[in-house]
Amino acid sequence: MTSVTPATLKAWISEGSELAILDAREEGEFGHGHLFWAVPCPLSKKELRARALLPRKATRVVCVDGGEGHAEKLAAYLTAIGYADVHVLQGGTPAWAAAGYVVFTGVHVPSKAFGEWVEHHYGTESLDPPELQALKDSGQPMVILDSRPMDEFVKMTIPGAVNVPGGELAYRIGDLVPDAGTTIVVNCAGRTRSIMGAESLRRAGVPNRIVALRNGTMGWELAGFQCERGVTRSYAPGTPASAALALQRASAFAAEHGVKLITRAAAEAMLADADRSTYALDVRAAEEYAAGHIPGFRHAPGGQLVQATDQWVAVRGARVILADDDTVRARMSAAWLRQMGGWEVFVVEGALDGALETGPWRPVAPEVPQMPTVPPQALAAEAGVTVVDLARSIDFRVGHIPGSVWAVRGRVPKVAGPVVVTAPDPWLAHLAAAEIPGARVLEGGVAAWKAAGLPIAADRTNPADEACVDWYLRPYDRNSGIEAAMHAYLSWEIDLVHEVARDGDARFGAW
Repeated sequence: MTSVTPATLKAWISEGSELAILDAREEGEFGHGHLFWAVPCPLSKKELRARALLPRKATRVVCVDGGEGHAEKLAAYLTAIGYADVHVLQGGTPAWAAAGYVVFTGVHVPSKAFGEWVEHHYGTESLDPPELQALKDSGQPMVILDSRPMDEFVKMTIPGAVNVPGGELAYRIGDLVPDAGTTIVVNCAGRTRSIMGAESLRRAGVPNRIVALRNGTMGWELAGFQCERGVTRSYAPGTPASAALALQRASAFAAEHGVKLITRAAAEAMLADADRSTYALDVRAAEEYAAGHIPGFRHAPGGQLVQATDQWVAVRGARVILADDDTVRARMSAAWLRQMGGWEVFVVEGALDGALETGPWRPVAPEVPQMPTVPPQALAAEAGVTVVDLARSIDFRVGHIPGSVWAVRGRVPKVAGPVVVTAPDPWLAHLAAAEIPGARVLEGGVAAWKAAGLPIAADRTNPADEACVDWYLRPYDRNSGIEAAMHAYLSWEIDLVHEVARDGDARFGAW
């Protein structure tokens, strides 16, 4: 493990060889200022993320932070588990800024900046909320498609919208909108997924008028309109009747941008190649992935993969292999990743021909211990126990065991008496419990507690906004200043194109 100067790291980024920049802070802290190509790998979850983000042990890795010393700890861990080319950025992000380089706020910045680039590059048509309301009032045939995942859609959406996550749009549009005379409006919470969804349909050659809702649900409410909440309208599951047309469209888009098709055997050979970092990702919906996928492929729903690429891919210069059942969704996602730049991208044909794994993806994490557990009913009968909950802060607000304490692993406050740890990911709970003398793990977590009919508490102010170090709060996650935060967020997205140009490390469109 060695340290590198900002100037050295800047030069490495420009070289184009394999490089990963991992930020060791929690994601909320990361969002307040980071390098453009940095990827979050919080110390609290390092065992569950590092190997998936770094599929090859010889890849050059630079660990960064905000100057707190977290980077050195992450680098030491990576070295201990066999990574051979690990470095730490001297002085962290503050030193990067002091050297005159750009520091970015927000999360998923490369993907969001790419969305803004797409709008400028392709001239994506958009309309303002009052224009959408006028279109709705006119009685003209139209549909509104919300391109976010269902967990975001259910919180707030445009009245009448149907949930169709971005990776599903080009695949299902023939069934959803068979008439070319119907106007298609795509929205998200802000800007980029609206743009990417609308432009995906345009690039696929869908003949309708297709527009993005400018500024999404935030713009809708800022304009004085009301969102729907708690609705679950969605597309019909299964293979669409228009799948053949979707394949024709996706094939043309992928070929235009240099996406390469490979057999399943070739994909498996690439994964076994120790000379290149290779990511293997299945872009279908979660239930399809769980029903059967190629062994070793991780789930990464297509729309979110393009919108939040840094959740899955950390190494610049790596290979990315995408799979689904009939290649439509994989080809669409692959074509966008090619334009984002920096990766060699492949799509597997015949991905489901052969032996398959079932169930959700699980990380390789041999360090996870097996700690003592306690079932919900037994815990409810005990007195004097402190429950430490490692859920996301915004999820803890929505529902937690009464009296429990929210925390981040590694920053658990000292409490008197026995401790029981719970987390949505049981592996994280076991890791944290091993660091607390005498701690046990709640079997099945809060979900099992709730299923047992035991009480659940909710408090939108607990933890307070400023304590949410694990999550970069979206404007509507906040407890105050929501309208100002919406304006600031939308301005931030629009300005990303200029900040990216000033930074100079993006290669959008230069594949």
